[in-house]
Amino acid sequence: MSDESSVPVDGEEAAPFLSNLDFFILSLMAGMAVYWFFFKNKQKEQPTFKKLSVAPLSRSASYDPSFINKMKNSNRNVVVFYGSQTGTGEEFAGRLAKDCAGYGMKGMVADPEECEMEDLSRLTEIDNGLAIFCMATYGEGDPTDNAQEFYEWLQTGDVELNGVKFAVFGLGNKTYEHFNAMGKYVDKRLEELGAERVFEVGSGDDDGNIEEDFVTWREKFWPAVCEHFGVEATGDQVNVRQYTLTEHDDLPAEKVFRGEIARLRSFDNQRPPYDAKNPYLAAVKVNRELHKGGDRSCMHIEFDISGSKIRYEAGDHVAVYPMNDPDSVKAIGKRLGVDLDKIITLTNVDEEASKKHPFPNPCSYRTALLHYMDITSCPRTHILRELAEYAEDEKDKEFLLKLTSATPEGKSLYNEWIIKSHRTILHILEDLPSIAAPIDHICELLPRLQARYYSISSSPKQDPTSIHITAVLVEYETKTNRTIKGVATNWLALMKPAENGAVHRVPIYVRKSQFRLPFKTALPVIMIGPGTGLAPFRGFLQERHYLKTEGKPVGDTILYFGCRKSAEDYIYEDELAEYMKNQTLTKLHLAFSRDQEKKVYVQHLLNQNKEETWKLLEAGGHLYVCGDARNMARDVHDTLMNIIQECGGLDSSRAADYIKKLQNKGRYSCDVWS
Repeated sequence: MSDESSVPVDGEEAAPFLSNLDFFILSLMAGMAVYWFFFKNKQKEQPTFKKLSVAPLSRSASYDPSFINKMKNSNRNVVVFYGSQTGTGEEFAGRLAKDCAGYGMKGMVADPEECEMEDLSRLTEIDNGLAIFCMATYGEGDPTDNAQEFYEWLQTGDVELNGVKFAVFGLGNKTYEHFNAMGKYVDKRLEELGAERVFEVGSGDDDGNIEEDFVTWREKFWPAVCEHFGVEATGDQVNVRQYTLTEHDDLPAEKVFRGEIARLRSFDNQRPPYDAKNPYLAAVKVNRELHKGGDRSCMHIEFDISGSKIRYEAGDHVAVYPMNDPDSVKAIGKRLGVDLDKIITLTNVDEEASKKHPFPNPCSYRTALLHYMDITSCPRTHILRELAEYAEDEKDKEFLLKLTSATPEGKSLYNEWIIKSHRTILHILEDLPSIAAPIDHICELLPRLQARYYSISSSPKQDPTSIHITAVLVEYETKTNRTIKGVATNWLALMKPAENGAVHRVPIYVRKSQFRLPFKTALPVIMIGPGTGLAPFRGFLQERHYLKTEGKPVGDTILYFGCRKSAEDYIYEDELAEYMKNQTLTKLHLAFSRDQEKKVYVQHLLNQNKEETWKLLEAGGHLYVCGDARNMARDVHDTLMNIIQECGGLDSSRAADYIKKLQNKGRYSCDVWS
């Protein structure tokens, strides 16, 4: 029965007020009215706008997401994919692709994010086809950002890779629990899908000497390739330039990059969304010292994000794009005798390459060295090998070539003279004065300057218009009596709000994290963060305090904090005392390692409170660790294992399973660094 006929009127059944025909006519009239007012009328009254042009993507006319087609068109038979977060994986991939020429093969570098990875099965269409994967592991066993889609495809894909030849070199850090997890997974999964391994998976350890790990693996890898494909080494080690130089004399200033990450003039014309390729220029609102004494410095910095539409959560990371020390850049220019303000463009000689320039071009040498080049890290062996070609003194040349050799003597010399002495490109040029390398080749060789990531030490619940970070100033002396300064922290140290109103701006973007407070606010949390490991927990405390003031049920909140001396480096002391006073913090356990004869660390205090810790874990509590991965995080993990075994009555195997379940449920989270 219709709605109309179900409504009684005066006790009698009512006749329909509108018939179906009436509804049809009214709908037609309404539709015509809408058309008249919103379309017809608009056509008459529409003002004339300036025509907008859409900038095309910076891709060549030959752009093709099919790497197989690219390989066929350019007669290549080796493709080297990379998963890279800091640039090292991409650098290693480039070196392997360049190696191919010495074995009668032709290689190309490829970003899996820009490729149709489904085409991997078609690699068998190419004679002596080989896929090499340089895969870095990020965070707690995760793929890098550019390898995320490839990782998901491997997990869910049912493609058959029978006949596909492959090899994997993994990049990781042994201080992390899931060392080289991505490299190992790719190696295992490709074999499961039917691909044939040409050489065993390599493991590079960034906590040790990843350059030596890579060189050692590569020296064994290429002979295995020769044997597998029946090819021979040509012995041709001639260095070939990858980019051609163009110098500009009359280029308009508005067409020259001045430090922008990807889009020209993006710092002058800011528009969201903001990300790795489009950072936001945030004003520095606050920059104050946290240490109360001693010879070290720790900064509390606040970035203004009001009006940017940037959103973040407590536990996220903020990336900062730093600038190199201008004095070091000036010294490089002086040593090489060049005009740093000369505008140049470096263009890839390989027309099929996805990367047309090594960094945003055109720009000046000064801009390249200030914003785009990593001039403070230790140059790897391939850079030294190319520098050797420019050594005018035969002794300097022999020395550089010895540094780059894969012999035990060469590796030891490189480790001692470069790594342990932390010699940068400037130091090498100073110590070997006969090197007369052109600056454009050095710009081609040096890796890109990477963003630095900091745990956000604030909560948007308390301050949605600013992002806080907590950073220790990095500065130390080397064996050669040179001072090494952290690029980002020393640059940020200069960013102090001026009394005259001058504003310092820093390029930033937010990177989301899985380091999160429990969704159920009533669950207890245990936070372990010595030193600047306190940073994300400051944000957590702000959030828990906000929830309490909103009348939400908030569970026990326990913090373990440690530093050297309470009178020197006890950061945010007043804030923590206030949180104890207003009961946002249920308990605060403090470890001042050097305030007494026997050193005390956070893991010692955790062990002293083993019964409390076990009780909270059994009650559904969440445990968080932030800080040093090499020692503290590992010691805390071992202490937790002992607590579970002792208080839970479990053997080591079952205790390990207990911890694994905590991790899988997001109840045991680490935000650590080495």
